[in-house]
Amino acid sequence: MGLDDRKLAVLRAIVEDYVATQEPVGSKALVERHQLGVSPATVRNDMAVLEEEGYIRQPHTSAGRVPTDRGYRLFVDRLSRVKPLSPAERRAIERFLVGAVDLDDVVHRTVRLLAQLTRQVAVVQYPSLARSKVRHLELVPISTTRLMVVMIADTGRVEQRLVELPAPVPADDVTDLRRLVNEKLVGSQLAETPPLVQALVEESAPHLRPAMTTLSTVLLETLVERHEERLALAGQANLTRGGLLDFQGSLRPILEALEEEVVLLKLIGETEPSTTRVLIGDENEFDNLRAASVVSTGYGPGSTIVGGLGVLGPTRMDYPGNIAMVRAVARYVGELLAQN
Repeated sequence: MGLDDRKLAVLRAIVEDYVATQEPVGSKALVERHQLGVSPATVRNDMAVLEEEGYIRQPHTSAGRVPTDRGYRLFVDRLSRVKPLSPAERRAIERFLVGAVDLDDVVHRTVRLLAQLTRQVAVVQYPSLARSKVRHLELVPISTTRLMVVMIADTGRVEQRLVELPAPVPADDVTDLRRLVNEKLVGSQLAETPPLVQALVEESAPHLRPAMTTLSTVLLETLVERHEERLALAGQANLTRGGLLDFQGSLRPILEALEEEVVLLKLIGETEPSTTRVLIGDENEFDNLRAASVVSTGYGPGSTIVGGLGVLGPTRMDYPGNIAMVRAVARYVGELLAQN
């Protein structure tokens, strides 16, 4: 059965009051606090229908009502607008992120900022190498038989490896190797580089081929084979701010889930471009997070998504505010990466 506008307004008021007060909400309080334009008796009838339909529940006898996961989902789906950021919040984001000196600093500033602004647990995925392009490859001679390979991605990630060459290589040959690998690989998606690396060996002059063959093995390891994803986490202490009904009375399952990087990557690392994903309670596929909600989105320069970020907290969270904050921070980080 679909809900009419009045019942939706009652549900919206229950969600807003419960999020703000952490207390179950009664019909009398709703009429006093919200301009619903109807009598308490009508509100009670509407609440009875909402309860029957599974949108709200009574946590214990003679109390008000609290939203269910289904009620929060309808509330989020029917959000006509997210909460606009205040000028002070916008300035705080800009000021906080603009001073970042490198990629590590950007990620750590972002995760701390998100945790502070939303008062939830914040998770930020480092830009994924699998989604990155080669910006520059540097070959640094350590000795005549050793090179340091430094790969800089367009997202600011840096990977470096040592190469043990089969024979001494003169400085001029190192210069030629550097030029050849940059001409062939710069601008390519890391995932698409293996055939290009193979071509480098085949196209090399005979005197460069032994060194290029050894170098190509290390290039493949650097560019393709070792795509470990990294995460930054902040705000775990925010989990303790809630009421008795948050997380079904136990933080332990949530804390255990936060220890699992694979779980967190699945939650925030698979967000589609330009969408904000909201997972509420039982919608989470991980049992330990069935009492939590997650708001996440992708970020990156322009329309390219290179990583995910988001917040995790109780189902009783400020969805309009958190959705707006996650989107805004993702946008600012994307602009920062684009300027790089």
